[in-house]
Amino acid sequence: MFDDILVPTDGSDCATAAVGYAEDVASRYDATVHVLNVLDSRLAENAPQQERSGSRAESVVDEVTEEVSAQSLDVERAVRTGVPYRVILEYAGENDIDLVVMGTHGRTGVERYLLGSVTEKILRRSDVPVLTVRDSDDGSVHYPFESVLVPTDGSDAATAAADVGLDVAGRYGAQVHVVSVVDAFSMGVDVRSQLMTDSLEDAAQEAVDSIASRAGDSVAGVETAVGFGRPYKKLRRYIADNDVDLVVMGTHGRTGLERYLLGSVTEKIVRTSPVPVLTVRSADTDAE
Repeated sequence: MFDDILVPTDGSDCATAAVGYAEDVASRYDATVHVLNVLDSRLAENAPQQERSGSRAESVVDEVTEEVSAQSLDVERAVRTGVPYRVILEYAGENDIDLVVMGTHGRTGVERYLLGSVTEKILRRSDVPVLTVRDSDDGSVHYPFESVLVPTDGSDAATAAADVGLDVAGRYGAQVHVVSVVDAFSMGVDVRSQLMTDSLEDAAQEAVDSIASRAGDSVAGVETAVGFGRPYKKLRRYIADNDVDLVVMGTHGRTGLERYLLGSVTEKIVRTSPVPVLTVRSADTDAE
């Protein structure tokens, strides 16, 4: 599933944290790690500055490449110039990348909920799965993954994400948690509410059971749950209460405006999750 993994890096703490996750996933899939630094062409005002930036970029890539090689992993290195998110997406397409691993921004206060413009643009536009990693306050990591959460609403996007989540869990021999949250707050309070609630609960249980039935013997076990409430709040609580190490979620469609939307629940989880989130875009709308 993951033969080539791209980890863009600028030498920052959050980018460094992402490298560790890229190495760990690559070791499970025997994948090649691609280390990329992008010099932002919009900031290169003069030749001396560009030369200094280029020298630093080479040093950052060399350092990360050496680290990855020390883990007995195949590695490719690259330094390119351009608009960062565009170059990253172009590199992913040109090199048949299967997974992008990126760090997010700050760790405290308001910054805890900021992804950074490059990461956000990659999340919204990438055709391949993206693993976002937050640099922890205490330097702790959540790999190897022992507990994988796969939220589902029964949509095609959730199903596509579940396939990836189950594969990752199988590679790690991890416990799988399949959860669906019925957004009761979106329903009006009238005589149909209980019937609607029952119907939505049945649909949620069916979606959960469908994924759980495909887990197979390679995972450590499967836990399922159906809840009611604000989906992202319930999922955040579930992550904390069940020591989840990784969340695997689907994003919205791939054509027109929807190509650039993650979905409100996915976006909120990516922004606030204390553990890495792997977002997967469904490929079923390519031909539209």
